Amino acid sequence: MPKADIHPTWYPDAKVICNGEVVMTTGSTQPEITVDVWSGNHPFYTGTQKILDTEGRVDRFMRKYGMGSADSASGAKKAAKATEAAATPVEEPAAAEA
Repeated sequence: MPKADIHPTWYPDAKVICNGEVVMTTGSTQPEITVDVWSGNHPFYTGTQKILDTEGRVDRFMRKYGMGSADSASGAKKAAKATEAAATPVEEPAAAEA
């Protein structure tokens, strides 16, 4: 037998809310659950490519690992210059005749 008064209250019809809209109901120990992402707006399930950036985390990651910003044109210019430098042939010194 379980002990009395130690278990949380169970809400069998708890509302899951996303963007101010009830998206589903489920059982929970809280009457309302607020979420930012659920299967109805997640890129994996919707098939859309969308970056869910919270507080600039994607830009911070890109700067930290030297990738520039997400829409950086300067990163593309640097890559193009590096490619040109690698494609330029290097002249070898003439062999000394003995």
